[in-house]
Amino acid sequence: MSYFKYGLPFLLLLASCRHVKPLAIADPRNPASEDLVVIKRADLEKRIGIIPSGKYVSLYDHKGVPMVVQFDDLDANGEWDEAVFLYSWKLNKMLGIQPVITDAPATVKAVVRAHVRHMKKNADNSFGPALDKDTMPVNALPTDFSKQVLPPYLTEGPAWENDKVGFRLYYDVRNGKDIWGKTTNRMVLDEVGTDTSKNYHQQADWGMDVLKVGASLGAGSLALLVPLPNGKDTLVRLGGKNIERVTYEKVADGPVRAICRLHYLNWKIVEGLPPVSITEEIHIWGGQYFYESHLTITGAPAGAQLVTGIVNLKSKNVHEINLNCWRAIYTYDEQSENKDKLGLAVVMRTAHVAGTSTTPNANTDIQNTYIMKANIKDNDPLYFRFYAGWEKSDQMFSTEQLFHAFLAHEMNCNGKTRILKKFRRLEK
Repeated sequence: MSYFKYGLPFLLLLASCRHVKPLAIADPRNPASEDLVVIKRADLEKRIGIIPSGKYVSLYDHKGVPMVVQFDDLDANGEWDEAVFLYSWKLNKMLGIQPVITDAPATVKAVVRAHVRHMKKNADNSFGPALDKDTMPVNALPTDFSKQVLPPYLTEGPAWENDKVGFRLYYDVRNGKDIWGKTTNRMVLDEVGTDTSKNYHQQADWGMDVLKVGASLGAGSLALLVPLPNGKDTLVRLGGKNIERVTYEKVADGPVRAICRLHYLNWKIVEGLPPVSITEEIHIWGGQYFYESHLTITGAPAGAQLVTGIVNLKSKNVHEINLNCWRAIYTYDEQSENKDKLGLAVVMRTAHVAGTSTTPNANTDIQNTYIMKANIKDNDPLYFRFYAGWEKSDQMFSTEQLFHAFLAHEMNCNGKTRILKKFRRLEK
C-alpha cells in the first residue's frame, strides 16, 4: 500500500478466528488523535488464513458492538483489498476488537464522513447519478456562465469532501483545484450547485467556495518543471489541450474514506519531447482538514520535477516548516472569498522535496503561486497532502499561530493513517 508510510510503533495483536480471540491495536504516541486504521486483506490472511471469495470480516469492539468498517476494492477485481475504520485514541490507548468472517459486512448505522462524486448534467438541467467512470471531452473549455446557467458537470467537475472540508477539480483544460469551506459535518456536495438561485460563492448554512484560483495552481494543482535543450526550464500546467485523454474513476465512496483517480494519458508537454502519463489518486477520510494526493508519473523527461502549490492572490507571505522528515509550505491571511482568515498548506516528505519558490505574476501560464518541487523517478509514487483551515470551520484556525501549531502537530504525529502489518497473538 502506498500511503504516507511511517515507522509505526503500532501492533495489531491477532488470534486465529477459529478461536475468536480478540485482537488489539495500541497507539502510545498520540492518544488524542482520530486516525484512519487500514488493515490490508493480504496481511490479515497471513495470520488467520485465506478469507474466502465474497466473504468479509466483521470487527467487534471489546463490548461486542460491531464497528463501522469500510471494505475497499482498490484494483477492481471484485474482492476487497483493505478494511478501514476510524478510531479516536482519546477513548483509550488500546483498542481491543474481535474479527469474525461473515457473508456480508456487519449491519451498522453509520454516519457518512467521506464522499466523492462526479455528476453529469441531464438535458432537463438536472444532474444524473454519481459516475463510476468518465472520460473528459477532448479540449473541454471552461463553462461560459454568460451563455448557460449550469455547467456540463455539477460544480464543473469531480468533488470530494469529508465532515470538515471539501475540494473540487475543474474538469476541463484548466484542471485546477478549489476548496469548499464547510461549517457542517454533513455531506453537501451532491446538492451544492444544483440550484442556480443559490450562489455558492456566498456563505450559506453549510459553508461556501472559499478560494479564488485565477491563473494559479490553486489548492494543490499539478505542473511539471521541464529542462529545455537551450538550458532553460519551463513550468507547464497539467491540463490544457495537449493531453490525449483524461479519465475519472471512482474507487471508494464512504462512509469512512473516499478515493478517486484521474488518469492523464499521453500529455505532450513540449514539442520534441515524448509524452508523459500521470495518474493522480486522491484520498480523503473523516475528521481531517486535508486531501492526500498519490501520484505516479511515467515517461517524464530527465531532470523534470513535479510541481504543486498554493495560490497567493491574497496572501502576503509564505512560511516553511521542517519537522520529522516532513516539509511544509503554508500561507495564512485574510484570503478567503468571505474576506476572513484561511490557512493553506502543502506537506511532503523532505526526501522528495527538490525546492520551493514563487512563480512570476505575469507573462507566464502559471501565476500567483507559491510552489513546492519534487524530484521524479519513473513509476515511483510521490505523495503530498493539501491542508485547508478556514476560521469559520474551526476556531483553531483563527490565528496564524494556531494554524502553525496545528500543522506542526500534524507533522509531528507523522500523519493519521495507520497501516497495520505486524500481527501477534493476544493472550488472555
